[in-house]
Amino acid sequence: MKNLQGKRALVTGSASGIGRAIALELAGCGTHLALADRDPVGLAQTVDLLRACDVEVETFEYDALRPDEVVALARFAERLPGGIDILINNAGITYRGPTDRMDAEHWERMLDVNLYAPVRLTHELLPTLLNHRDVHLLNVCSVLGLVGLPKVCAYNTAKFGLVGFTESLRSEYGPQGVGVTALCPGLVRTNLFNAAISNGHERRKDPPRWATTTPQRVARAAVKAIRRNRGMVVMEPVARVTYAAKRFVPGLLDFALQLGRRRQTEKRLAYWQSRQVESISPSEQASPVRHAA
Repeated sequence: MKNLQGKRALVTGSASGIGRAIALELAGCGTHLALADRDPVGLAQTVDLLRACDVEVETFEYDALRPDEVVALARFAERLPGGIDILINNAGITYRGPTDRMDAEHWERMLDVNLYAPVRLTHELLPTLLNHRDVHLLNVCSVLGLVGLPKVCAYNTAKFGLVGFTESLRSEYGPQGVGVTALCPGLVRTNLFNAAISNGHERRKDPPRWATTTPQRVARAAVKAIRRNRGMVVMEPVARVTYAAKRFVPGLLDFALQLGRRRQTEKRLAYWQSRQVESISPSEQASPVRHAA
């Protein structure tokens, strides 16, 4: 898609972070926007930032956890003048913590927002996209959709699925002229870390700045990928090194991740033994009374 002028893009998760940055970058290219998020205050702030741009802006409030609202978003996009030419699935949440202590509800939320919602929205809008000559689909995935790391298993699962979904769509619809991109950044300076779901066992802390990139850089990479129809974009040095290690020296990466195995095993056993003691009632914990024969 060489020319973005006059196109219309639907951007989910556009109330802040990467979604907002992509909206601003597209507006600078003359792209009309449909912004969707569950945060009406953040959406309004994004709209305020776009007032200086000579583009049309529409908003839609929805909850990605609710399939009916995802479908309603698709119907909203179809009713826009000319429909949409660019779909950017960006909305997402994360979780950090031991997988064995993760609630079933957390698993469902992670998969619903990060995988099922973008898959459902894309499927609903495919007929509209296929009816246009020059269209593009960009899914904001993650390097964690390419490399499995500890304590983010649910996030890994959803993003691996989203990367596979994106690759499959590109192989199926690329020959029909549909651009499809899996954008896989590393750590980005957004509120994703502070808003992360946890089980109370993990201390939240932001990653070091040297290991992160900005939403603006991700947005520029996204727009460049749309213009050049890039299939996959891995960006940010740490993400690139990690992915390169996974591809070319997987044994070395696995060795690094297995370091401290004995210490972690002892720590795990101690935790579960303490849980077993806590589950025993005080009467059961009391020493048995011995009677003399």
